[in-house]
Order: sequence, then structure tokens, then C-alpha cells
Amino acid sequence: MEIYQLKVFLEVARCLSFTEAADTLNLTQPAVSAKIKCLESELETQLFRRLGRRIELTQAGEYLLGEGPSLVDLESRLVAEIEEIKQGKFSTLKIGCMPDVLSNWLPSVLYEYRRVYPDVQTKCLQFDAVEPLYRAIKTGEVDIAVSDLSFSTFDEIFGLAIGSVHYSLIVSSSHQLAQQPWLSLKELADQAWVLPPEGAPSRILLQKRMQELGLNLTDFAQVEIVDAASLMRTYLLQGHCLGFVSDFEFQMECEAGLLRRIPLEEFALGTPLFLLMAKRLGRALGLTGQPAGRSGLGLEPIRQFVAMVQGQPGITLGMLSQGSSAPGPLTTPSAKTPEKVPQFQAPNFLVRSGAAGGTETINLTIGTQNRTIQTVTAGLIIQRLGLLEHFLPREGRYSGVQYRLRWSDYDSGAPIVAGLEAQKIDIGVLGDYPLLLSAAPGDSTAPAAGTRLISFVASNLDGTGNDIIVPQHSTLDCIDDLAGRVIAVPFGSAAHGMVMRSLHHRHILDAVTLTSIDSTGPQRSGRSAAPVDGYAYFAPFHEIAKHRGQFRRLLHENLDGLPTFHGVVIRAALAEQYPEIAVAYLRALLAAQYWYATQPMATTLVSRWVNMDAAIVAKTLRAGTSDQADVVYLPETQLRTDWLQAHIHQLGQIAGQEHLGKINLDRWMQPEFLERAIASI
Repeated sequence: MEIYQLKVFLEVARCLSFTEAADTLNLTQPAVSAKIKCLESELETQLFRRLGRRIELTQAGEYLLGEGPSLVDLESRLVAEIEEIKQGKFSTLKIGCMPDVLSNWLPSVLYEYRRVYPDVQTKCLQFDAVEPLYRAIKTGEVDIAVSDLSFSTFDEIFGLAIGSVHYSLIVSSSHQLAQQPWLSLKELADQAWVLPPEGAPSRILLQKRMQELGLNLTDFAQVEIVDAASLMRTYLLQGHCLGFVSDFEFQMECEAGLLRRIPLEEFALGTPLFLLMAKRLGRALGLTGQPAGRSGLGLEPIRQFVAMVQGQPGITLGMLSQGSSAPGPLTTPSAKTPEKVPQFQAPNFLVRSGAAGGTETINLTIGTQNRTIQTVTAGLIIQRLGLLEHFLPREGRYSGVQYRLRWSDYDSGAPIVAGLEAQKIDIGVLGDYPLLLSAAPGDSTAPAAGTRLISFVASNLDGTGNDIIVPQHSTLDCIDDLAGRVIAVPFGSAAHGMVMRSLHHRHILDAVTLTSIDSTGPQRSGRSAAPVDGYAYFAPFHEIAKHRGQFRRLLHENLDGLPTFHGVVIRAALAEQYPEIAVAYLRALLAAQYWYATQPMATTLVSRWVNMDAAIVAKTLRAGTSDQADVVYLPETQLRTDWLQAHIHQLGQIAGQEHLGKINLDRWMQPEFLERAIASI
């Protein structure tokens, strides 16, 4: 189909007369008829019905009349721009975005751009809904666009992640919730809300996240929908409603103290901010991994703008080719490779409806130890922030899958190991010794437990993550004094492994009685219980006992030189059948570790969630505000074969633990899941 044929068709369709169209086009009537006949032949369909001396459009003709003008306009624009390129006058940049970006993010960037490139004319187009913005990118009405929604569904759109957008609750400064430092959507069901219409990015993101968490707007007592920022401002200030906004919105009102933002648990991470353009422009600029084409020579305004947003302070960059889920490095020479940080995935903008989902339900039970603080990034934080629900796969073979998550909290690792063995727990968070127990057969005839080690969580190099404590008045001064004494220990825990190794190292294991801590723990002192001389426990419980002033530490050195660590195991069958779920869990773990390290309130919030002194939390697991010299555990995800081999070697020398030597580390450790999770950031 030729453009000129299309122009002739559009004129005939406008006039519904071959004769009038011929006069307008300065052609003969037979020439017009020949052009239409040729076009119909190429399209293999009739465009007009001949009704005597009259004509009317067919269904195909009606469609071509509606869509054809945009193609003619594009041809005209391309011809004009090529002429400008030839004359060296290609110096106009057209930018499209939504109102919040146009009002708050874009002005400072655009000011700096105009200051550096004063000869370039810029034109900003505001779009009140996402679909018109998409069409403007596709047709070339705008050269580039900025959006916090993903266009990855569309192969013709290229996107560059240029920053991060954070969403939060917003309320009047006089609202009863205004002084709350942190809230959850689940706490706000009885509040009145005001939200923008369905096409607004904040509305799309809120509903997508609520859908992940099994929530709905109908769960809220009252929801008002308004179509203007001024109306939302009124509802917030006068109606004392709750709003949900990005950090681009209502900046002046927040700076003036009229409105206040409150972080939400469910939106603890940022979402990407995208610079969007037609993929042909991305190719011409060399942004798609291919060398810049000759047509890129005249696209300097776009190239300059891309380079400038890459250099903005505080902006996190990374290339995301919309239409491909595989991330890659930015290839422009001027770009520096930034540190990647975990973010929420931006919701996809979809013009067309997706296919109907399936009916499969996947049940996942996760065994955690919430009060074992060094493991909170692998359990409690993921659960509270709803991170696993976000990262679970929902496309391809998982389209339409329903997930049912069950979080089971335990005091130690032994019941988690039992649950994994009985296939009642799918993913477990465990200390070093129970990790090995989950991998080893119970005796020479039993099959392996069927787990796979996919990540570490936290580590302590000097082994002080586990300890033996004794009462302040005890006459025991060193580990050798334990001979002939009774030590209470949580059997099957990391502390159990430590005390066995330490006593064996001093050749007194057979001389010490180990009893269960369940009925004799330090918190039960003063009650009727079997007398014990000390307790072996893992962090933070020995720290809590010492913090209360009733106990002191017995071990003053790491006798066997082994580090202490915690990790995540998954049932082997689950990892084999659903490898993407294993990757999703590790993506949630990485996000939780990032949040704990960067959120100033992290230790305070964790202390509230587990009802524990914040100082104990901060001392147990290093956060961004912790003093590294005084902390017990450091975040750690990389699997260490040498650590595992050392633990197996020393434990395997103890009577009753020989079966640990049968663990096949090459089969049990599967670091590829963690590698894929890190690559997806």
C-alpha cells in the first residue's frame, strides 16, 4: 500500500464521490478509480460499495478511514523532519507525560536541559490518561515520554529506567493519623478515601498491589473518586479523607505543612520511573544494544536529553527494554554503571485485555523464626511488607495462578526441619546445624530430606551468634568447668550444633548432660523445673538474658573457629517443578535486606512486630544505623561451600552425627536461583 493511494482513498471517502475527489486532487476520474482499484486489490478487500451513482464505505473502508489519517500525518512529519535534518534545523524536542510528572519532576530537568542546550525548542504535552500517552509515543506525536507505568507489553515501545518513584498515604496535617510514622492498608479499612479515576497511574498501581495482597477497594468503608487534583486537595484538607499519591504529587502542600505523607507497609519499595520512546528511536540512538544507525545523526535533542537524565544526581539508572524481561546494561558511552537496588515492578499498562487466567492454585507454607532476629529479612519482613506476593510469578505458565501463602512461626529450627521432612513446609529459614539436618538422611537407610539450599541470610564470622550463658552467681568460669554439669539446649538448633562442637573440641562432650530447654529456659527461672547449670542458646535470646542482668556469658572465644550462619532451604520437588517461585522468594529476600539496610525506622518497626527491645534488634542484625563493631550478625546471601564443609567435618566426628558426612553439597547447594534473583534487580 502506497501513501499516495491512501491519500486518494481518504479524499474519496471524505467526498463519497470519485468525481469530486478527482477535482480536489487535480486528477482525472479514471485515474482516481484506478488508484482505488489497485488499493483494493493489494488489500484483497472492497473499500466501497457501488450503489448506482452513489458509493458508501464497507466495514474495511470505515476502519481505514479512521486509522489512515495517522499514517498520512506520520509520513508528512517524517518528510518535514528529514528536511530539517538536511538543513541542520532539527532542534525540537516534544515530551509527553502525566500531570504529576509535568508539574514536579520535569521542570527542574527541563530547566537544566534548556540551560545547557538553549537552541533546542521544547514542547511539553500533558496527558490525563495513560492510553493517549501510549498512542502519542506510537504515532510520533511526542518524541519521548516519562511515566511510572511499564509499557513492556508493547514491542514497539522502548523504555529506560531513569529513577524511582515512591508512593505513600497522604492526609491532612490535622488528621487523627497524621502523627503515625508507619501504617498498613489493613489498618485503614474503616477510613474514608479519595482516589483519582481509573486511568491515573496511582490508581492503577494501588489496585494492582491490592490485588496481589487479596484486597479490594470495596474493603474500604468509603471511597470518593475525583477527576482533578484540586478536588482531591479539597477532600484531603476539608473532608479529612485519605489519599494515595506518588512523591511527585502535592509537594507544595507537604512543604507548607498542610498535608503529610505516611509510609505504607505495602509500598515499602520504590517503583521505576521510565523514559519511553518508540523502539525505532531507541535503535537509532544505539540504546537497544545495537550500533546507532545513520538516522540517529539527526536525533541530537533526544540523545542529549537521555544523557542528561542519566547524569541527574540521585537517579538510579538501568536499561529495561520494554517487551523483554531480561535486564541489561546501558550501552551509551557516557553512562556510568550504577548500583542496582531492589524495586517493586511497575504495573504494566495494557490497552488490550489479557487472556483469561487458569484455575491452578499453588499452596506455599513458609517456616520462619520471627524472634530470631538474624533471620527477619528472610521471613518476618517479607511477610509484613507483602514482598513475596509481589514477586511471585504471574505471567506465562503462571498466568491466572492463585497463590495461598501460610506463614508458620517457630521458636527454633527443629520443627521446621520436621515440617520439611513431612512435606508440610515448603520453604524454611534455618540456622547452620538445622540446615544440615534438613539435607542429611536420618540414618543409613532413610532417604535424603529432599531440600535445596538456595541462599544464606546472615552470618557471624567469629561464631558468637550462639553462646552458653550461666547465672551471674554461678561458679563456672570456663567451658572446662561444664564437665559433670547439666546444660539446657534447644535440640536441633544452631546452638545445639555449637555446644556439641565446643564440648567435643574440649573432649568433655560425654561428661556433660544436655537437656531440652523447652521446660528449663532462662525465662522460666524460679519455676519448678529440672535444675540446670547453664543454657546454650542462639541470638538474640542469650543477649536478652544478659540484657536483663541475670546471666553472663561463659564462652569468651570461638573454640572451633567456625562462623555461624543462617540460610533458606526449599523442598527439592518444589524447586524442580516451580523454579520461578524459588527465584521469587530470593527476590523478596533481597528486597527485604535492602529495606532493612536503608529504612531508618527498620529496627524500631521490627522491635514492635516481635515485641523486643529495639537495642537488641539493632545489636543482633546490622541495619543502616547500626554500629558494625558492636553487631552480632551481618546480612549475607552468598553461599559458602567452605563454611558448610567445615561444619560437616567437625560435626561428623561426633557420635550420632556421622550421617552429616553423606550430604552431597554439589547437589544440595543450588546458587543459580540466587544468581537469577540478583540478575533480575
